[in-house]
Amino acid sequence: MSATITTDRIELPGGPLAIHRAGDAGPPLLLLHGAMLDTARLLWRNVIPALSDAFQVVAPDWPRHGGSRPWYGFLDQAALASCVDAVLEHCRFERAAIAGLSLGGGVAAGYAAARPDRVSRLVLINPGGMEGRRAWQRTTWLTMRTPGMLRLLTRLYPPARVRAGLARALPAGERAPDFDAIVALAERELRAKREHGELLLDDWQIASYGWSRMRIDHRPLLPRIACPTLLVHGLEDRLVPRASLVEAARLLRDARLVDVEGAGHALPLDRPERLHEEIRAFVAA
Repeated sequence: MSATITTDRIELPGGPLAIHRAGDAGPPLLLLHGAMLDTARLLWRNVIPALSDAFQVVAPDWPRHGGSRPWYGFLDQAALASCVDAVLEHCRFERAAIAGLSLGGGVAAGYAAARPDRVSRLVLINPGGMEGRRAWQRTTWLTMRTPGMLRLLTRLYPPARVRAGLARALPAGERAPDFDAIVALAERELRAKREHGELLLDDWQIASYGWSRMRIDHRPLLPRIACPTLLVHGLEDRLVPRASLVEAARLLRDARLVDVEGAGHALPLDRPERLHEEIRAFVAA
């Protein structure tokens, strides 16, 4: 499985945006990665080449990730949605199918609700932004709001914890395919965050937490999404509960929920072949 992946770099008011592309025929497919140490080249490392034979695959690095730095300004839902607009305009896509994981899924859902004319199909993989309240809600809020705490945690976060954290997060642990390469990319991202004075958490994550309720809760917006939606849940995901996807499927006009065994939160790394099959069949339908 091989494909030529090129990288465009566009300049936006807040900074540069790196856009990774593969495939020159077929429907447009936009892939949105998650938060913290994630990048397009890390999360979608298997998805981009696997689907580039049938789709024009586009995967940007979010601001302050991968090749999209330095970046200035607060990056909430509206700011990240404007980045999606910029990617579609740069690629000259009037509309596209969008697949997003975690933070990327939350941004994609909000975008599809606000701009239904630009989204042909929607794939939400263990998406964020689908809960009214999370475990440790107030503890998390206090940690985020304590002056200097997030910067201190970023500075003190040990590189050795990256490997250990990934080993715990991936159901196959260190036996996961390309585990060492994944760890190397995540460690590189941690070094880049420190070099650029960034926080380990994304602004979108910080903005999503209120004292007693989540401030980013897309559930009231889901009935506005007009396109067919595929919800994909890793049954070993410890971060996004399955109940939130069941409720999302109920609220959406046209939705189907797929459970994937042997997959956790980073489902594209755990079960790439299964995800390729689901996206290929759903987007091409």
